[in-house]
Amino acid sequence: MIKIFYVIAIITIWLSLIMMVVTLFGGITFIFKHMQHTDIDNLPALKRYPKVTLVVPAHNEELVIQDTVKAVLNLNYPKDRYELLVYADNCKDKTAQKVRELMALKQYQDCNFRVIERTGTGGKAGVLNDALKVATGEYLAVYDADAAPEANALYFLVEKILENPTRYAAAFGRNKTRNYQQNFLTRCINLEIVNTQRIQHTGLWQLFKIGRIPGTNFIINKKVVQDLGGWNDGALTEDTAISFSLMREGKLIALAHRAEAFQQEPETLFAYYNQRKRWARGNYEVIMDNAGHLFDHTPWRIKLEVFYYICTFFWFNLAIIVSNFIFLSNFIIAGIQQFFPQVHQLIAIGTPMSILFMVNWLLMFFLYLLQMNIALASDYGQETVKNFMYTLISYFTYAQLFIVVSLVAVWDIIRDKVTGKNNTKWYKTQRF
Repeated sequence: MIKIFYVIAIITIWLSLIMMVVTLFGGITFIFKHMQHTDIDNLPALKRYPKVTLVVPAHNEELVIQDTVKAVLNLNYPKDRYELLVYADNCKDKTAQKVRELMALKQYQDCNFRVIERTGTGGKAGVLNDALKVATGEYLAVYDADAAPEANALYFLVEKILENPTRYAAAFGRNKTRNYQQNFLTRCINLEIVNTQRIQHTGLWQLFKIGRIPGTNFIINKKVVQDLGGWNDGALTEDTAISFSLMREGKLIALAHRAEAFQQEPETLFAYYNQRKRWARGNYEVIMDNAGHLFDHTPWRIKLEVFYYICTFFWFNLAIIVSNFIFLSNFIIAGIQQFFPQVHQLIAIGTPMSILFMVNWLLMFFLYLLQMNIALASDYGQETVKNFMYTLISYFTYAQLFIVVSLVAVWDIIRDKVTGKNNTKWYKTQRF
């Protein structure tokens, strides 16, 4: 029985290797196609400048809200073509007061922005639905309270969506870690984000024109969202849920790779664990809600996306858990054999199966290093010896945390299904 699980794990690893190679090929192709950039100081005028409502949901964000509002107000976009709505959502701190302090400054007198103190429910999705009712813009742009968009971020988002406004219902940019040098954890998170932004997002867009709305640094057509009925109130990952809703309607979410924003990442293991557990549970719930689309008449892109998520979050995770269990069991049994030679290993070392597993593991590790270093090399300032060393270490430490977080998230879902109660509370990511 153990050997059957081992064979399934090996086959699964091979399938994941194929997916990595395909995505990497798409990412490399995208990188070479976009190596030449125009001068950011002399950007051509857009075909038109649609009005944009910029929304910043903020829940107890007094530590970071002023930096975010300043960055948003300094965007390179005509001031009469945007409005900024800062939502102080059920705040118990000075978030609203900090925004009003900026409103009183002379340099922002001609800017169209206001702070709205909200006491409703629904979390971030609830905020976005409230903004949908009062927004005067043709598009909504969303920036989290810890985000700092670069000056041309909105320009590039609008530029991308205007390439095909009928099909492109939304456009998303790249997010970068603003505090990645803080400690070991933030450096590992930075490596994960660089890889996601530079390889996975670009590879899927290049090959399949599949994009995913992130939590921040994106714009979306207001009317399209209204026709969908808005965001899913209370959703733990409202960005993933709205992405699937758009794809079900045959709309595309375009990658605007030059629209960049810096965001603050968790600096403690506790903050990281709670943030990623919320993300994992939210993604699992969205996957289960959409799993049936594998067998209906929805567009092929959503089928591929559902399959991709199922493989990543369920199948591949399970294969890694099984292979890790067998490996650790063999390691422990090898130690026991020193005292009790009659004990047999689950998979004897030196057998063809154990050799095949080792070859698979080495291929996986090599592809991981290749993918990470290509991603780092494509991001100015990231290809350093220090980052390479962190890449090696993070594979055996930080990368394994995803398995733990995923298992806890699955357990939470099972527990709530059995008890009929939702015991999971929305966790507010700690700021520093």
